[in-house]
Amino acid sequence: MSQSQASIPLFPPILARALRVVPLAPLSLSLTACSRNIAKSHPKLFRRLGEYDHTRFVLDPVDLPFVIYLDPNGGVPRVTVIRGNGDGAARISGPLAALIGLVHGAFDGDALFFSRDLVVKGDTGAALALRNAIDDAELDLSQEIASISGPLAGPLQQLIAFAERRTGVCLTRPEEAVAW
Repeated sequence: MSQSQASIPLFPPILARALRVVPLAPLSLSLTACSRNIAKSHPKLFRRLGEYDHTRFVLDPVDLPFVIYLDPNGGVPRVTVIRGNGDGAARISGPLAALIGLVHGAFDGDALFFSRDLVVKGDTGAALALRNAIDDAELDLSQEIASISGPLAGPLQQLIAFAERRTGVCLTRPEEAVAW
């Protein structure tokens, strides 16, 4: 195990096994709704993809029993969660905590790549465009989710903060995020 792997929390295996039988359609719909909200509040993110704005990305959280398709779809994104390997132009694989940490700028993507905690296959130009677009947007997924949660935003943010403290997973954007 590399030194960076030791610092990246893994999704609990017992919960990952439970996810093998959970229907994925509600998760796909929720992630699509969240990504479309992000597209509205950060339109430059999808424009920054340039020629890759219709490229299918496969995000592979290796500690979960599914993969996530991200289809930017020209700024009207679709997210589909499927079981199996999935097929896309670019595949980015790593522990879920590392993938979320990259979005929040909590991990150095180059360090994760060179330590093999993060694996990129396929069109590396597309993966780099996605990385740059996300990095430039300075996303905070907890804030994005809270913004569509109405009166539940406050309690949800408290729950996210609790989960972040208990799991060690970076669920919010740190004050001083590292560069990818």
